[in-house]
Amino acid sequence: MSLATDAADQPTLYKRIRADIETRILTGEWPPGHRIPFEHELVARYGCSRMTVNKALSELAQADLIERRRRAGSFVRRPQHQSAVLKIADIRAEITALGRAYGYELIHRKLRAATAADRDRLGVRKAGKVVAITCRHSADKVPFAIEDRLIDLSSVPNAATADFSREPPGSWLLHHVPWTEAEHTISAIVADERTAGALAIAVGAPCLVIDRYTWRSARTITAVRLLYPGDSHRLVARFKGG
Repeated sequence: MSLATDAADQPTLYKRIRADIETRILTGEWPPGHRIPFEHELVARYGCSRMTVNKALSELAQADLIERRRRAGSFVRRPQHQSAVLKIADIRAEITALGRAYGYELIHRKLRAATAADRDRLGVRKAGKVVAITCRHSADKVPFAIEDRLIDLSSVPNAATADFSREPPGSWLLHHVPWTEAEHTISAIVADERTAGALAIAVGAPCLVIDRYTWRSARTITAVRLLYPGDSHRLVARFKGG
């Protein structure tokens, strides 16, 4: 391809290169840490100039999808584990860090077409499919938290075949799906009969609730509600002055 032709096609071509790479990242085909093809490989693959490839990679880096390392190449950025206020914790790691034995039970898993309530919860408009999961985490065989989660399969198609009977969905997502933005809402409720039974607490006992949403470049990844016995869990956030 001539430089003149490449210059004319560049606005469209660099967007195509970016979209191709972004799709592979967001679908999990290229997991965190995966090396992106070198610039000269992309030049050969797309028949374009190095400038076009560089522009696509620069925008992907600005979107926090990839990390560019001098002389080493570009890599899919690993998931961040820290938001501005609260850490997105891996419950299994959290329990283990307390010196307690971790336990996990998958209560419910269903692949289904997203209902209106699902779309509202995920903040999406288009019809699609989700994985709905309910599971229980325990510490020393005592219920620690109940997890109620939706995963948007348009953003994370590999979740449809993930074995959540063996690996908790939160752990799987943290290790396989990069995210760029998260939101926590913290509240308190009193346990109804269903929640009390799942957490082995009394009906009417206080529960801590964390509703969390995560996105990757404005695409919803997951919405999860975590319920903890109120008398055995606390949140700590440390701030620095501006």
